[in-house]
Amino acid sequence: MAKIIKDHNTLAQKASKLHISAVTLAENMKNGNFKSIYKGQGIEFSGVRDYFPGDNVRAIDWNVTARMGRPFIKQYEEDREIQVLFILDRSASMTLGSNGKSKLETASEAAALLVLAAEQNSSALGAVLFDGKIQFSCSPKPGREQAMMILSHLTETTNDVIVGSVLSNALAGAQKLLKKKSLIFVLSDFRTTGWEDSFARLALKNDVIALRITDPIDSELPKIGTVTFVDSESGARKLFPTSSNSFAEKWFEDNRYRLDSWNEFCIRHGAYPLMLSTTEDSALVLSRFFAKRGRK
Repeated sequence: MAKIIKDHNTLAQKASKLHISAVTLAENMKNGNFKSIYKGQGIEFSGVRDYFPGDNVRAIDWNVTARMGRPFIKQYEEDREIQVLFILDRSASMTLGSNGKSKLETASEAAALLVLAAEQNSSALGAVLFDGKIQFSCSPKPGREQAMMILSHLTETTNDVIVGSVLSNALAGAQKLLKKKSLIFVLSDFRTTGWEDSFARLALKNDVIALRITDPIDSELPKIGTVTFVDSESGARKLFPTSSNSFAEKWFEDNRYRLDSWNEFCIRHGAYPLMLSTTEDSALVLSRFFAKRGRK
């Protein structure tokens, strides 16, 4: 059983520090030029009324008309509540980092910023957190209490990470939590396999921002001789000659190929790829991303 440590004082302090950045980010999010967010284009069926001359005949409810013997018009009301869902990868590979800050810390900070910004915009918020299994999930709901509950889970620390990554399951499960088109943030290093089909299906009906968390060690290893590397997800071990120039070049090229392939995949399926390094300021990267989207 994982030991969970909750520090609500730390949570409050972090939320306070992030609040100013979140306010600016909230405005940029509203101007982000996405299909589903803040456009007020969602409509829900609210009932029928009698047909009046001049009404659009395309709106006639033929079933009710046939049953009642006189024409009725379908009525709709605009649905302006925005749903925002956060999918956060807490697998073993996310706990790594080469500059005193792990990928998970970077992802959690970015997610906290986005939660505060979305709450500032009165959005309905939901989340899915996972490692080798789904650790927490909740359907989107509006309100400060929901936002603080999600923030609390984002700042949990655990002594026991389940080996593996169920990114594919998290993506598939997210679709079941949603009742309408939503804005979805996937925060992960995407260092697993088999997630592509679930991701593509999710992006087909929603605005998905794929936030890939990176670290300098992904592309450049320190030259410290022949070292045993252990795959944090599978436990597999392998020797790598880190001092070899040819190995360093292959390591760099492999990472670049992975990033290029990932970026191309996201764009091809209508998602928005964004990379965030452990060395970067989360608020600045996110604000620039939304500001750039707003200019398009």
